[in-house]
Amino acid sequence: MNYNPLIRQLFDKETSTYTYLVTDPKTNRGVLIDPVLEQAQRDLTLIKELEIDLRYILESHVHADHITAAGVIRNQTGAQIVFGEPAKVSCADIPLKDGDTLSFGELQIKALATPGHTDGCTSYLINGSVYTGDALLIRGCGRTDFQQGSAETLYRSVHDKLFKLDDQTCVYPAHDYLGRCSSTIGEEKKFNPRLGGGKTIDEFIKIMNELNLAKPKRIDEAVPANLKCGL
Repeated sequence: MNYNPLIRQLFDKETSTYTYLVTDPKTNRGVLIDPVLEQAQRDLTLIKELEIDLRYILESHVHADHITAAGVIRNQTGAQIVFGEPAKVSCADIPLKDGDTLSFGELQIKALATPGHTDGCTSYLINGSVYTGDALLIRGCGRTDFQQGSAETLYRSVHDKLFKLDDQTCVYPAHDYLGRCSSTIGEEKKFNPRLGGGKTIDEFIKIMNELNLAKPKRIDEAVPANLKCGL
């Protein structure tokens, strides 16, 4: 394909969450990735302004830090909610397995199972860009100490799936806390202090085991709500 999708990167300041609106410019069919409940009206307004035929709402995983807007936006647009099958979200319209594909317009989505932060973590490869959720962040990664987390599993997901992509593949994560918007697979392979630069699996497990992070503030509220698509 010799043209690029329209990508809008949207930000929720409270949780440092990125939401992505990706559109096929030929057909105006689009997808929304990881929407936040408090930003639902912002996203719906943009979809209406750009006259986008929203086909799918893609969730990278069951989030612990915010409640999804997926259910609200599905009710307003008719778009189908997509999760990785291992997330076991009963309200999802489409559970994707590793390697499954969906199309919107002339663009294709390929699901890459990237568990380790949670069992259901799924990255979405769309036309030379990969939307990695919390599996791979810019110079970091999601934590592995709750919600079925496993440092060993996450290391293998990143190295066996994401780091096998072309070095020029753009990386769009679900969060950034330092104002960085995107990266590339090549950059993360070189510079990611946890997973890149030749780090071994034992080194990574040691790093993750020593983080000693506080419990997410909204986990007790967010996880049950997100298992119901935010409704």
